[in-house]
Amino acid sequence: MTDYKNKKIAVLGLGIEGRDAINFLLQKGGAVTLFDKKNEAELDFTGIDKTKIKFILGEKYLDKGLKDFDYIVRSPGVYRYISEIKEAENSGVKVTSAIKIFFEECPGRIIGVTGTKGKGTTSTLIYEILKASGKDTYLSGNIGKPYLELLDTLSTESWVVMEMSSFQLIDMEVSPHIAVVLNITEDHLDWHVSRDEYVHSKENVVKYQKDSDFAVINEEYKVCKNFADIIKGKIVFFSKNTLEDKFKQGLLLRGEHNLENIAAAVSAARCVGVSDEIIFNTVKSFKGLEHRLELVGEFEGIKYYNDSFATGPQPTIAAINSFTEPETLILGGSDKGLNYGELGKVIKSRSNIKSIILIGSTAEKIRFSFSGENNRFTVYNLGSSSMTEIVKKAREVSEKGGVVILSPASASFDMFKNYKDRGNQFKEAVQSLHESK
Repeated sequence: MTDYKNKKIAVLGLGIEGRDAINFLLQKGGAVTLFDKKNEAELDFTGIDKTKIKFILGEKYLDKGLKDFDYIVRSPGVYRYISEIKEAENSGVKVTSAIKIFFEECPGRIIGVTGTKGKGTTSTLIYEILKASGKDTYLSGNIGKPYLELLDTLSTESWVVMEMSSFQLIDMEVSPHIAVVLNITEDHLDWHVSRDEYVHSKENVVKYQKDSDFAVINEEYKVCKNFADIIKGKIVFFSKNTLEDKFKQGLLLRGEHNLENIAAAVSAARCVGVSDEIIFNTVKSFKGLEHRLELVGEFEGIKYYNDSFATGPQPTIAAINSFTEPETLILGGSDKGLNYGELGKVIKSRSNIKSIILIGSTAEKIRFSFSGENNRFTVYNLGSSSMTEIVKKAREVSEKGGVVILSPASASFDMFKNYKDRGNQFKEAVQSLHESK
């Protein structure tokens, strides 16, 4: 384990991982300096003793350089290979991250889940299954407790389930005991320099596994299957097509795409040794996660679904394909450089799509993807309208027995704080429909 006492440490970014790293490093006696492009008034220092750290803030926060530090702790939002980090690394500064520190310090076993979409749902389901089996289990990361905060409570008998993004995996040099690879399509091309870099980042979840480890791989995706060439551990392939029927019937979790997530969780739990009875009972009772095709309510015979977590085309395609009822889609948001060609093809092929409400910066880009003659649906561009107005329009154009789906296929930052804010505003607007009656 690394000794951080009296070491000069630069923490880049005060997000969830940055805050977690600062508290851990202070506990270990490190001399911490926070670097962040936001100013002090914009940052949340809750839970941090500001008197014990230095900070360099503002748009030019990296101008003073990083070469005088012993360690750089990079938050996921900071691109790994910016020139400032590379120059410091070339001068001898060691670059790490909260998740890399956690892997080094964790006494228990880690289940890491990655994929373009489905990480949160699958991680949570695995966690619920292991917890139901009586194992000392923790859910950590973006949807659980911060990694390093957990360390004092873990033992060699502990299991930690975490979702692992490409931002975190890009420079990992160790892999989890059980690595789950769900799907790899196209995402975050506003952060990665290329699709190849994105895919290679994901490879690190299995690249450093030992012979005693497990790689749980979705065999329906060619890119995922190709990972088998570099895997040393035991490979367990899964797919929704080979998932036993008993795990497909009477589910609370809606959507064909969630069968992939269930299949992954079932396979991972079996690697741990959990009985099928416990797995079955947990899967049956699992409702899914907030903002992931979440049923908000049914008013005037119309059901409203919050799928705000769909920040790219693939999860939106999955949402569209989850229903046979007449659909009103709410699409659009901020642009992160994604291609909407496939989404457009799916929209044109679905006869149950009756109305599309476009919003945000990507509205016309999405419209272009399905433009053409003989479309069976009506398109409304509401631009930057309030969510209240968007939901009112959705109610106005939807028919009884239909569904309204907020599944933007875009990021949220042009109109909302984040996808959670977008989803919460949608839920509030839907609820106001009911209250106004």
